[in-house]
Amino acid sequence: MSETMSTNEEKKKPPLNGRRAIPSNNSNEEENEVPEIEAFGLIPRGFNPKDYLRAVDIHMFKEPHEINKQQHHTDKYYSPKLIVRRGQIFQIQIDFNRPYKPETDQFWLEYLIGRYPQQNKGTYIPILVGNVLKPGEWGAKITHKENNSVRLSIMSSATCIIGKFRLYVAIWTPFGIIRTQRNSATDTYILFNPWCQQDAVYLDDEKEREEYVLNDVGIVFHGNINDIKLRSWSYGQFEENILDACLFLMDKAELELSGRGNPIKICRVASAVINSRDDNGVIAGSWDNTYTYGVAPSAWTGSVDILLEYYSSKQPVRYGQCWVFAGVFNTFLRCLGIPARLITNYSSAHDNNANLQLDFFLDDEGKLDTKLTKDSVWNYHCWNEAWMTRPDLPVGFGGWQVVDGTPQETSDGMYRCGPASVQAIKHGHVCFQFDAPFVYAEVNSDIVFSRRQKNGIQVIEKIDTTHVGQLIVTKEVGGDGMMEITEEYKFQEGSEEERLALETAVMYGVKKQSTQDVYQPQTDVDMDFQVQKAVLGSDFKVTITFRNRSRNYYTATAYLSGNIVFYTGVAKSEFKKHSFSAKLEPSSSSAFDVVIKASEYMSDLLDQASFHFFVTAQINETGKILAMQKATVLEVPALRIKTQGELVAGKVMSVTVEFTNPLKQTLENVTLRLEGPGVLRTMKKEFRQIPANSTLIWEVKTIPRQPGLRKLIASLDSNALRHVYGELNIQVQKP
Repeated sequence: MSETMSTNEEKKKPPLNGRRAIPSNNSNEEENEVPEIEAFGLIPRGFNPKDYLRAVDIHMFKEPHEINKQQHHTDKYYSPKLIVRRGQIFQIQIDFNRPYKPETDQFWLEYLIGRYPQQNKGTYIPILVGNVLKPGEWGAKITHKENNSVRLSIMSSATCIIGKFRLYVAIWTPFGIIRTQRNSATDTYILFNPWCQQDAVYLDDEKEREEYVLNDVGIVFHGNINDIKLRSWSYGQFEENILDACLFLMDKAELELSGRGNPIKICRVASAVINSRDDNGVIAGSWDNTYTYGVAPSAWTGSVDILLEYYSSKQPVRYGQCWVFAGVFNTFLRCLGIPARLITNYSSAHDNNANLQLDFFLDDEGKLDTKLTKDSVWNYHCWNEAWMTRPDLPVGFGGWQVVDGTPQETSDGMYRCGPASVQAIKHGHVCFQFDAPFVYAEVNSDIVFSRRQKNGIQVIEKIDTTHVGQLIVTKEVGGDGMMEITEEYKFQEGSEEERLALETAVMYGVKKQSTQDVYQPQTDVDMDFQVQKAVLGSDFKVTITFRNRSRNYYTATAYLSGNIVFYTGVAKSEFKKHSFSAKLEPSSSSAFDVVIKASEYMSDLLDQASFHFFVTAQINETGKILAMQKATVLEVPALRIKTQGELVAGKVMSVTVEFTNPLKQTLENVTLRLEGPGVLRTMKKEFRQIPANSTLIWEVKTIPRQPGLRKLIASLDSNALRHVYGELNIQVQKP
């Protein structure tokens, strides 16, 4: 028995390391043993600790309705422990075995975090009781004494480490220090504090704090620039165990505890650990439309299931795409108290060589050459903004910072992006860390169409400077509407300021090839095309219009290519090819319709029902080419959610979800999900089949926990139909 004990002990000891006296302290979960009696020397035989002052009990005032959680805006967290925000006073009460006498008794508090607490690293914090509390610095003072109890006001530092601290009360005696026993009930979580002026994440607008820190549901804008769609996402940052799961992510990323008071460091490591590339992080991305052994990205309704599954399994959760990475990242940031919002950039450039241009290559007939074209324009791309000061940059670059957990390119050897100052991106100051050139290219690239002639020379046929990053949006504060923030990222197209910002970016090393000398477009003929709005499973038409502004008579050879694409702009298959000739009379317009039949596209459709149309026309008389491309998304039916009976916190209510199959085929292997923060944990229901045109009804009973305005969110997933959502705002009454 003793032998096995000793080998276990040896295993527990950290390996010796010639470089550091103690191992790195990068786990909030691990603890050290704190001695209950710390003797100053030999203890005399008659010494009895019970003769001295002794802490019998500690009251943390940690209930949601009590003073601490109310004043610190942490009453929504579903946790029995005390949760406070840094740089702000909180209260505790200590009951001693007899009345406390300040003349002779001396006690202090000790907050510890991690396995190797050190005072100079901020992981061991002794707090002496004084008379004055200084704002934003650790301290404690007695506010009330009654019988054997003292009530303390404690101020934490505004730069304190974020995490779960252990609390001990230490009492001085002539022979040694006596401490309270380890008691997990007195553990204290300390979070960022956007309400505190000295905190790096201070935000001065109460409505914005309510939205960007305390709102546990949000909106994801998707679709494309011509057809904006939205869906709700449950962030659920206050749900049970989510705070622990978020702290675990920092342990997983092996971020030193001493660095966890710095929002810049936290965002940087989190943007890497949110995706599973190179560190077995939270979500495995999949963009290939096959989601075997996992959940389709479109089926998730919120972050809670993903974070809890990762926290328990420690294995990447399958599968995510950009809005899933951004939704989970937003939960992480809001949960820790960093103000955050989810951003959608429509027509987002994924520029593989960061040269501020996306190269689309045409063959000699003017068709897109898919083998040569490596860059892509995503219909939309979601990332996050986090609010913080940037003491590491010159003044003026604090505020919103871009952070992106979607794995696109590596940064310092890992798949991560940010924090990059939005202000720096707008003004072209892309020299400031982190990853500003990549984000600058996402919102500012030009699309260059070039054609390889028979003799092998590349000719530039068209440059589109306005297509990329033409609309950047987020959810409005206090409502479900859309707020446009394009002008926070870029100046007005064509303005003097925009040109200056571009020149600044080029000066700081963003590559831009000069194309002006080789490119003379056809200026007297305009071409445009419109795609008719269509419901999934129906025919629709594309109308191409030419406007000849000259007095010349022209003829054109036109070509339309219809591709089914991933929302990332990468083509899966060309399902429509159509060539036609057009006669262009002088000073007039002419229109041509091309019909797209459901039978042509239904068999190849991907989960976002996205098409990409590409029209090129060559003016026969001049040899010049007109080129244009547009994405379009089909309309998908919605889920209907209803409630029955009265909606009162603590009482049973009934929710029904209804769906009618609009397709001319039977849907198979259908999964429904339903969730609502504070109302019900995610529920799932599987259906084998839903025949064409038939309606499915699913009823669920639940007991809402929290009163107030709440949101129910549902999704439907099947092999033939995805991105089907429904939502309902409900008002839950107080009991």
